[in-house]
Amino acid sequence: MTKQQLIDIDELANYLKLRRQTIYNWLHQKKISGIKIGGVWRFNKKDVDDWLKTKYHRTAEIKGQK
Repeated sequence: MTKQQLIDIDELANYLKLRRQTIYNWLHQKKISGIKIGGVWRFNKKDVDDWLKTKYHRTAEIKGQK
């Protein structure tokens, strides 16, 4: 079993080069998922990476259809 790497909202915002508020907005809009542990949002880095890959592939497919 692989160990999950959980990152907090600051680490995620830094990783994605976004503002914290953007991450909160995405959580509210259910665009990204996380878990609240002890009042702090945590995100599985592998899940974030997988989510980014699906977004990248969708964008590449749409551009390829033009």
